[in-house]
Amino acid sequence: MARTACIVALLASAVAAASGREPVLKQVDLPHNYYWRELYLPQLTTGPSGVSFMPDNETLVYSMGGSLWRQRIGDDEAVELTHAKGAYDHQPDVARDGRSVVFTRYDGGGLELWRLDLASGKTQALTQGGAVNVEPRLSPDGRRIAWVSTQGTGHFNLFIADIDADGLHNAHPLLGERKSKLDRYYYSAFDHAINPSWSPDGKSLLYVGNPEIAWGTGDLSIVSVDAPAQRRKLLSEETSWSARPDFAPDGKRIVFSSYHGRQTHQLWLTNVQGAAPLPLTFGETERRNARWSPDGKRIAYIGNAGADGNTQLVVMEPLGGASRVVEAKRLRTLSPTARLTLDIRDAGGKPVPARVSVQGSDGRAHAARNAWMHADDGFDRAKLATEGHYFHCASPCTLDVPAGETQIVVQRGFANDLWQRRIDVAAGRETTVGVSLVAHPFPPEFGDWISADLHVHMNYGGHYRNTPEHLAWQAQAEDLDLVENLIVNKEERIPDIAWFGTPGIGTRPRISHAQEFHTSFWGHLGLLNLRENFVAPDFSAYRHTALASPWPHNGVIADLAHAQQGLVGYVHPFDTVPDPVNDASLTHQLPADVAHGKVDYMEVVGFSDHKATASVWYRLMNLGYRIPAGAGSDTMANYASLRGPVGMNRVFLDTQGRLDDASVFAALKAGRGFASNGPMLGLLVDDHKPGDTIAAGRRVKVRIALHSPVPVDHLELVANGEVIHRFDLRGDRTRMWGTGEIDLPKGGWLLLRAWNDDANPLLLDLYPYATTNPVWLEGPTPDAHADAAYFVAWLDRVIEATAARDDYNDATEKEATLAYLREAQSLIRKRAGDK
Repeated sequence: MARTACIVALLASAVAAASGREPVLKQVDLPHNYYWRELYLPQLTTGPSGVSFMPDNETLVYSMGGSLWRQRIGDDEAVELTHAKGAYDHQPDVARDGRSVVFTRYDGGGLELWRLDLASGKTQALTQGGAVNVEPRLSPDGRRIAWVSTQGTGHFNLFIADIDADGLHNAHPLLGERKSKLDRYYYSAFDHAINPSWSPDGKSLLYVGNPEIAWGTGDLSIVSVDAPAQRRKLLSEETSWSARPDFAPDGKRIVFSSYHGRQTHQLWLTNVQGAAPLPLTFGETERRNARWSPDGKRIAYIGNAGADGNTQLVVMEPLGGASRVVEAKRLRTLSPTARLTLDIRDAGGKPVPARVSVQGSDGRAHAARNAWMHADDGFDRAKLATEGHYFHCASPCTLDVPAGETQIVVQRGFANDLWQRRIDVAAGRETTVGVSLVAHPFPPEFGDWISADLHVHMNYGGHYRNTPEHLAWQAQAEDLDLVENLIVNKEERIPDIAWFGTPGIGTRPRISHAQEFHTSFWGHLGLLNLRENFVAPDFSAYRHTALASPWPHNGVIADLAHAQQGLVGYVHPFDTVPDPVNDASLTHQLPADVAHGKVDYMEVVGFSDHKATASVWYRLMNLGYRIPAGAGSDTMANYASLRGPVGMNRVFLDTQGRLDDASVFAALKAGRGFASNGPMLGLLVDDHKPGDTIAAGRRVKVRIALHSPVPVDHLELVANGEVIHRFDLRGDRTRMWGTGEIDLPKGGWLLLRAWNDDANPLLLDLYPYATTNPVWLEGPTPDAHADAAYFVAWLDRVIEATAARDDYNDATEKEATLAYLREAQSLIRKRAGDK
């Protein structure tokens, strides 16, 4: 191999969003683009997602699988009412006269309001323009409609319009725009107004708004539709997007969903005077999207209490508490369907679970009836009409699809080739498709690896209800050996706190329960292998709360974790390369904690920009800090909408095949392995593996290996932040084996990396990326004064921001924090030989 020196291309100028890939519903303007989509907007699920009563009190219209359905309570057959090509229907609201239904339709670009005439089956678009229009609610007399729209602003605002046979007229925002004086982390700087519900007399709207509320979606309020300045707060509430209050027909009672003092949403009851709410339901499962029957004797809602954790439609009687699940055992569809069975087997012919994507002739995603449907959080609009969808198939699995051409993609981990087919299925026929996966195991000399996702959230407020057993099954379908379930707060609650301290389950895959420490100021920490207790509080620096103080900072938390034999890692570090000169704010504490020896690993591949994160990692290693590369997908494993499944970002650790904690964490801390979201890498330098230290400044033999489920654009050897060799990838660019010689630098580090310029629709991340840990080169390290100056300037900004905070509990906290940061600067200067 010839040496070709060049400055590494992973500096700030080269770190940008992957070409083509953009967020789903990018028109929504919020500081945080992840949680609101799952917690607020309708998602494609195989189970029910929204419901409304017909006037007879006995029949329901509900959304399921992207269509609207009608079903009588007590019957087991559902009748399909809508089925749009390439689009998905949600959130039905039945007119009081029972003649029509308004709903929202998603087509990959936006969500628009539509109306269905129940007698003729004809549909009519009510809005257009590509905004996000959701939660349509018809007034009792059917002459007005209220909904939530981002039209014109990108913010969730309450709209109202007149409605007749021709459509909408005089559509306008009811409350107008208002910018808050508070800084908000998860929510827009502009107030929102969501969850409209009409009073029975049609004069008022109940809604949820957040004027001057920093955390939570806001309070329940009432506004007069003809005098919008006349509004009053009904009840203070801090639920996350899911309150959806609904007026009872008597105009007195209000049912809504809240996790008030609990870990799951339950149904609560208050009244128009805002009386102290009392719960209607109890338990450890979710109950949301509640709607009263017209006679006020029933409440329908969406729950997830079933054995499979999927969504389900439940009707309960507030008086007496009797409830029943409305289950569609038979489906009467609008168009002919075929039955498709997938029989997935590994290279040895053994049935194995796997991740499956199926697109029917209708341009829509399909899944087995009891499967959890998942959707990507971004996509390239030049390549796809909507984001990709997938489910996990317990082979064999059976699903019903529209007759015609059907596209199937099967994936299982990184070592197996992608399997893709297009087949024609005939109406009324059953078709079984055999899927034989082709594996490409690496030669054992590169390592005897186990794969681990160090950052997963089993439950985090999503549509589904997860358990350790189901999480293990998800991991098995992804060919993953170990999952670290990082228990963490979602604002007021910690959904998986009951699992902390319980034994992990399984042998392979294995589920362990650990912790993530949250702070929007210092950066997030992964705390693995905690032996004694959950580190409390689980967050700090939450402005406008009783835990507003930046103390404890991350260094303090690291000490608490290390005291109980825990490992401390920085998780999802950087979406862009930190710029101490130009960044509006810079408070990330990583370089200070590395300087103080607090950091055991770093998610170089995670829910962040891998290139940006690697550029910081390289600078730290140039200063001699041996920070191992970890990986974690930050998957919310009970979400319907998320960036990739469990194991999308994983670290391969050379543990000689052992999966016990001692072997896993020893390999992680020693940097024995590689981190990846797809490409698998092998590196040997004079037969030494990543994590080893060898003599530098000489000519050595290098062996490399690459196997990737998707094509790779770049495969490179990097030493001390410079590319010293680029490999010429040919053919399908998914495999390469090579042996050669290179001249090593006089000291520092050397690693192998693979990466792409653009996103790949078959890999549900920003772009394909993998890196080995470094082989350390024993000898004089290159000049690192520029790297030291970079981190000193970085910490100057952190110190500036820290000193400006006025919400410490006392002066001692502030002084100790500033002293810690200044000492870190001194330690970094010494690394470069400066005083």
